[in-house]
Parts: sequence; structure tokens; C-alpha cells
Amino acid sequence: MIATLLPILILLPILGFVINGAIALMTKPADGSTVVTTARNPVVTILGPGVIIAAFALAVVLFMRVRVGIPGPVVVTLGQWMVAGTLAVDWSLQLDQLSMLMVLVITGVGSLIHLFSIGYMRDDAGYARYFAYLNLFVAFMLVLVLGGSYPVMFVGWEGVGLASYLLIGFWFTEKANADAGKKAFVVNRVGDFGFLVAMFLIWTTTQTLDFVGAHAALSTMAGSPVVLAIALFLFVGCVGKSAQLPLYIWLPDAMAGPTPVSALIHAATMVTAGVYLVARAAPVFSGAPEASLVVTLVGALTALYAATIALRQWDIKKVLAYSTVSQLGYMFVGVGAGAYTAGVFHLVTHAFFKALLFLGAGSVIHAMHHAYHHTHRHDDPQDLRNMGGLAKFMPATATAMTLATLAIAGIPPLSGFFSKDEILASVILRAQGSPLATASLFGIPGQSLLYMVYGMGVLTALLTAVYMTRMLLLTFYGENRTGESERAALHEAPAIMTVPVLVLALLTVAGGWLNLPALLPLGPVGALEHWLEPVTGASTKILGGTGHLSHNTEWMLVGIATGVAVVGIVISLVLYRKPMANKTDSPVDTSLLARAYGVDALVDTLIVRPVQLVASVVLDRGVDRGVDRGFSAGGSLLARTASLMGARLQDGDVGKYAWMLAAGALALIAALTLS
Repeated sequence: MIATLLPILILLPILGFVINGAIALMTKPADGSTVVTTARNPVVTILGPGVIIAAFALAVVLFMRVRVGIPGPVVVTLGQWMVAGTLAVDWSLQLDQLSMLMVLVITGVGSLIHLFSIGYMRDDAGYARYFAYLNLFVAFMLVLVLGGSYPVMFVGWEGVGLASYLLIGFWFTEKANADAGKKAFVVNRVGDFGFLVAMFLIWTTTQTLDFVGAHAALSTMAGSPVVLAIALFLFVGCVGKSAQLPLYIWLPDAMAGPTPVSALIHAATMVTAGVYLVARAAPVFSGAPEASLVVTLVGALTALYAATIALRQWDIKKVLAYSTVSQLGYMFVGVGAGAYTAGVFHLVTHAFFKALLFLGAGSVIHAMHHAYHHTHRHDDPQDLRNMGGLAKFMPATATAMTLATLAIAGIPPLSGFFSKDEILASVILRAQGSPLATASLFGIPGQSLLYMVYGMGVLTALLTAVYMTRMLLLTFYGENRTGESERAALHEAPAIMTVPVLVLALLTVAGGWLNLPALLPLGPVGALEHWLEPVTGASTKILGGTGHLSHNTEWMLVGIATGVAVVGIVISLVLYRKPMANKTDSPVDTSLLARAYGVDALVDTLIVRPVQLVASVVLDRGVDRGVDRGFSAGGSLLARTASLMGARLQDGDVGKYAWMLAAGALALIAALTLS
């Protein structure tokens, strides 16, 4: 059954892409312009979300089969892809507990985002094109998590990069949007170079690229320099795809796309690919403690760094974008510390509350845009300074986003509390005695680094509570700053948008039950840990060490995590309880945090402009135009010379022709004789 259903699971969104893409092409104006003038197509409305919902239903069927029990990873080979010498790569899909979990998240949350998109994009001229791209995105993400080898995973890896380029730059007629799509594409290619090098090393070392064979061979080489190199190069790919320092710069600009796209990229698909890769390659990372320390440290630094920037952002989507970068850092802390279940657990809960936050922000932007359009004002519908008091007009959205804010801040018993607390507790556990604690990085003992990472994680939790409460207060509470005339047009989003938000709110509340700790036996304890045991259990034991936390220590850690979250909320309430001015009455924020430390300007100065200068002066003027002028001048001279010689020779003198014929004959006879 699995062998039959797995290909269909991927083919469903591909079918949606093909049909919706064909509709988009058929409705394109005959004059070749890029603006589609047709109204929303009912076929697209049904097919776009329908194929993803069908894929989710299929995923549930597969889950019930895997839940009954499978002897190991189920590998389905669809045919041969390439053969080069001793290298043979098949089109293979692999289903196990980890890929099954990812498929459920991708198709489940993806279905809700597709449904939300019906209402959000209903008046957009590119309605069919939008759903075609969205279906393509999901298809490639399924290839990524179901690929049975590194090359097949890489197809999905590059595919989501392509789809993100199309979706981020969806409104490409505006240069800023097109540039954002190109930025995401180029920065990710930098990270993908590491992934490719890692594959080359895996092949030369093990002579295989499928997960089962490669991981089995590399497990016997734990501690060797080649395993360390492979793990580090794999992580370079993760840094690009999952927006970690220093390759995070593309993700905030990804807000240029439609808001549901942001929800799909940030919550359920592309940015979680790097976390998935580390969990999938757990046998590699567990054999290289130094590489795992690098993953943990980079994750902690990214989490703290992005949280500080989010403190001073005024665009509601930019706040959530830097929040995503920060929360991804938490996930890497988990998987880097060998707590693979904790990292994946936070991936799942984050998919719930971050999708909710983005879709809720989409509802807010939808209402604000409608209100400004109603009065023909051109204020920014995404600026927090233009909002305030929206809970009166959008009570359902306000309630849902309040729950999501409390979840990401780490307030029990919401889902974010359980997953974030488990990551921080795992770091302390590893510091008590494990291969990570005994390893070192840059001469610093691993134990010291782990305690440092825990401190950064706690500080990040404090900042998260501050900036998320700030966003919530400025959006939904206090006095309304939208405008007196605009207030009459503010309203709750339509049901097709509100229902997915409310479903995600339920998942945000209940998501923590997926992996309850033994300390709080409110239900099945460690359900997700038991589920992932066949895939990540052995690697977790290798890096887990022999340390053990007492109940008193566990309660202390829970108290610290909860206390920090509460303090952060209180700080934000104190700072932002006073009325603030509308954006039009506020000065431009030029603070360092508002400018995100000026990193984009620095990258533009040190990298982008020099590259453009080289391309313009050396390549364009020096090579392209120079070679072109050289060939043109040379060709012109050759043509003129040949023309002149021809004119002199072909002058009608018969005697000259006779001498030339005789000379040619003698030359031919001489050549034949001498040869």
C-alpha cells in the first residue's frame, strides 16, 4: 500500500500546479502583457486547496499504516535516475516516522494556508498563477522530506528554492518584490554549495548516497575528520535554507510576497528544511560532537541576534519574520545538542503558532487595506503605528493571536512552553556529562559553551515575550490609530480566512500534548519521543551521555522559563501601555535595531556593489563589448581585405587567369609529388 500511495502523495500537488498553471497561461492577455484581467476562477478555487487537502487525507491513511508498525524505513524505488561509472542514483522515496511527521505538518498546515488564500487572494489578478506556485511549493517540499537519498532530497531542496523565488517575487512588477525574490534565490545558492560538497564527500567516502547505506557506513567512522567535514558542510546548507547567521538576510525580505506565502515558508515548509536535514543526518552529526557544538552555538547566537532586531520593527510581518529566524535558532539548539526530538517538537509546535500568527497578520492587513481603500488613503496597512484597538473590530482574530503570542512567549500550558522548555532542559542535561560537554570548540570546553547557550536561550525567551507582546498590544489593544473615517470599514475577515486561524488556535493550545514531559504527566508522556525513537533514538543516546536531571532541577528550569516569559510580558505592558501617535505623526525610526544593525547596507557596500562594478567594468565593458568590438573590427577588416583581393584578381584579364591556373596546377602537382 505504501509503495502505491507515496508517489500519488507527490503527484497530487503536481497535478494542481499543471492545471492551475495552464489556466493561468490561458487567461493571459493576447497582447502578451503580464497582467491578468480575469476574475477568480472556480476551478482554481476548488483544485488549488483541493489537491493539498486530498494529500493530507492520504497522509493520514499512511500515518495509520505506519502507526500499526513497520519493520524499518520503507524505501520505494520509482526507477533509475542517473548512472555515471560506479555511481547509480535511483528515484527513491523513503517513509519512516520522521518523514511521516513532516508530511503531516506540510499537508495539514499547508491545507489551512491554501484555504485562507482563497479569501486573501480573491481579488488578485494572478489568482490562478498564485495557486499554481503554491501547489508547486508543496510538491517540492514533499520530495524533500520523502527523498530516499541525498540527491533526491536535493531536488526538493532546490525545488522549494525555485518556488520561493516565484512566490516571494509574485508581485514582480514592483522592483522591490522582484529584488526580494532574487535575494532569496542567490543567498540560498551560497548555502547550497555546502550541501553539494557534503554529497561529494559522502560519495567518495561511502560509495553510496542513499540514507540507509551512507549513514550505516559513516556511523562506523564516528570521530574521523571526514565525518566532521561532512557534518559541517551539511550545516552550511542548513544555514542558508533555514536562515541562520550569517545567511539569514534573505528571510526578512521574503515578506514581499503575499502573507499566506510567508505563513507557508515560515511555518510548514522551506525554512524548516535545514532542521529536518540535521535530524535526518543524525547519525552523521552524532559522530562529530564538534560539528554538533557548532550547530548549537550558531543556533543560540541566531536566536538572540534576531530577537533583538524584532524589538524595534514596525512592520507587523517583519516582526514575525525576525521571530521566525529566532525560533529556528532554538530548533538548531535542540538538534545540535543531540535532542533531536526536542528540536523536531519545536518545529511542529512552531508550525502551529507561527502559521496562526502570519495568517492572523494577514487578516489584519486585509482589514486595514480594505479600510484605507474605502477612504482612498494610502497609509501603510502593515505598520503597527497605524493599528491599535483592532480587537473591537476583529475579536476572533485578536483572541487567536493572543493565544499564539502566549504560546511563543512560553506560557504554560500552551504548546510553545513545552517544546521550548524541553530544548533548554536538554542543553543543561548535556552539560552535566556528554560527548558534547567533553568536546571543545576554539579551545573553549563544550560544557562552558552549553551553559553559555542556555543563558542565551533564556535571554532570548525574555526578549521574545517582550517583542511579541509589544506587537500584540500595538495591533489589537489600546486606542485605535487607523483613522476616524476608516474605523467604520474595519471588520473581521470572512469565514474562509477566519476558520483556518481558529483551527490553528486549537492546535496551538493542544500541540504541547504531543510530547508531554514526565514531570507533568497530564496525558501520554513522551509520545513524540517514542514515535521518533526508531529514527533518532540511537543518535540521541550517543550525544545524550549519562547525565540525569533531578526533579528539583527540572522544576527549577520550568520555573525559570515561565518566570522569564511572565517578566517579558510585564515589561512590554509597562512600556507600551501609553497611547502612541499614528505613523504620519511619528518621526522616522533610524535606530540601530530598526535598521537591523545595518547589515543589509553593509552587504550592499562590501559585496553587492563591488560585484556589480566588476560585472559592469570587467565583464560587460571589458569582455563582452571588447570581444564583440574585436570580432566586429577583425571581421570587417577581413571582409574588406578579401573584397579588395577579389576585386584585383577578378579584373577581366584572361592572360592573368591563365597564369593563375598554371600556377595552381603546378602547386597541386608539386604537393602530390612531394607527398
